[in-house]
Amino acid sequence: MTQPSRADWINTTHDWAGSVDQTHLDAIRADPDRYAPGGLLHLVLEVLAYPDDEAESAGQRGQCSITTYGDGSIAISDNGRGTDTRLDEHGAVVRKPIMATQDLRFFGNPDAPTLPDGHPRCGMSVVAALSEWLVHTNRRANGSWTQRYEHGIPVSDLRPVDPDGTTGTTVHFRPARRDSLPGLAPYLDYPHIEITVREQ
Repeated sequence: MTQPSRADWINTTHDWAGSVDQTHLDAIRADPDRYAPGGLLHLVLEVLAYPDDEAESAGQRGQCSITTYGDGSIAISDNGRGTDTRLDEHGAVVRKPIMATQDLRFFGNPDAPTLPDGHPRCGMSVVAALSEWLVHTNRRANGSWTQRYEHGIPVSDLRPVDPDGTTGTTVHFRPARRDSLPGLAPYLDYPHIEITVREQ
């Protein structure tokens, strides 16, 4: 069966037609205080909003962990279905371009919902653009992959990883601006996920 062209795929949260929007990423990096007010805390909250969405759409309470590392990086993992993937017209695996393109629901939308820090949600691309590096590991029932980004730009292809019997997403990133992370407890008000915090 012939797969439809990426340009013909239905867009809901992101535009599947392209995997990188350089102009979009440049705009974020040019004004970090606008897109990530409060710095690192806001980036963490942007990531957490996605597994919360996932758990809500699945009609169940999800599990999510935040791990802080001595090098200033943070890994956020969840037990959802993993980021959506599709096959293009050539049979190549395409993952939903959540890292390097804008979230059509929130970015630049004056009615975007606020995150628990009181600032509007902009999307995962803000996290990628404002990170020195970010590694997105995706486990789905139909396969698992990882990909590395630097300042929002993918610097590796999708690389397969061995299945471990689980599904979910891990976003491990090191912010370009080394802000301190305040105590997270007052900001973990996500109704559909249970969040644990640990230090590695």
